[in-house]
Amino acid sequence: MTDPTIGNLRVNGATLHYEVRGRGPLLLLIPGGAGGAASLDGIADDLAAEYTVATYDPRGMSGSTLDDPGAEQNVAEHADDALRILELLSPDEPAKVFGSSSGGITALHLLTAHPERIERLVAHEPPVVEVLPDAPEHRALIARVQETLRGQGLMPAMAEFAAGLRRGGDTGGDTTPDSKPEISLPPQAAARAERTMANLPYFLERIVPSFMSYTPDIDRLEELSNRLVLACGQDSHGELPYRPAAFLAERLNTELLHFPGGHTGLTTHPAEFAERLRKALQA
Repeated sequence: MTDPTIGNLRVNGATLHYEVRGRGPLLLLIPGGAGGAASLDGIADDLAAEYTVATYDPRGMSGSTLDDPGAEQNVAEHADDALRILELLSPDEPAKVFGSSSGGITALHLLTAHPERIERLVAHEPPVVEVLPDAPEHRALIARVQETLRGQGLMPAMAEFAAGLRRGGDTGGDTTPDSKPEISLPPQAAARAERTMANLPYFLERIVPSFMSYTPDIDRLEELSNRLVLACGQDSHGELPYRPAAFLAERLNTELLHFPGGHTGLTTHPAEFAERLRKALQA
């Protein structure tokens, strides 16, 4: 593992914790879910052989603190955070960017708002469910999750949310998990569990409803499709996070790339995931 250089960046309403490793052109990795920079360690080390790899904790998570801990969150402000990191680390050249899950939503907005800063973007399963024809069902899922969080607490709400993601969004109130074989995570992924758990309440209460109600500018994405790569996990077929990327790829008439594993393939299959990402960035 490469020891990263650690930094803090002051942005509007927050202080971001970021990490940099490697040499070469800048590659910004935007984490998703309740993970921060550490969730990308498995692929960042591999990619640092060719790139200056920057990762960071999104505002409000792990080492990135909010001035107002109760502040509402929105995609545009998170994208502006990513922009500030690009301006700090690559002020004169556009960079390559990867975003996964909610980080993919941030990356899509960054591309449409500041295309001059991005040479190539790979967005892995960004759950922009508002583009789907059955978007009202997914709004109902988010509402159920928030109601469950308020009434029953974190873990029942996470069960509701996870069941909705697995089944395409419409659980009908049934939160019984599908019977799938357990995936054994690498040791470093298991070691992150405590920090991820600490981020979950903030993620579920303020990131999920804001980010999953975000509607990307599809016409703008079509104009910029020559620098956009949409990707899904090869094991994610039929699950909710897979569908928006597949829908957008068809709408934009671009290829949908498949990466190893499912929605969390970058932690369950880090070496294979990094190699696939490397090829996607070079294509």
